[in-house]
Amino acid sequence: MVEKRENGRSERGASMVEYALLVSLIAVVAIAGITLLGQNTNQTFTGIAGQIQPPAQGN
Repeated sequence: MVEKRENGRSERGASMVEYALLVSLIAVVAIAGITLLGQNTNQTFTGIAGQIQPPAQGN
């Protein structure tokens, strides 16, 4: 149950702010991770593409 403060207000608003901060922190970490992973993946595929030889032109 939601506890009440001495002045009669509930602490529900404070809990909502804490959850909002937690969700925003998770979003920032997720975006940073996806960005870093995307850059590493792009570099890997670029390196592989540079090593692939075109097929020989034979009749």
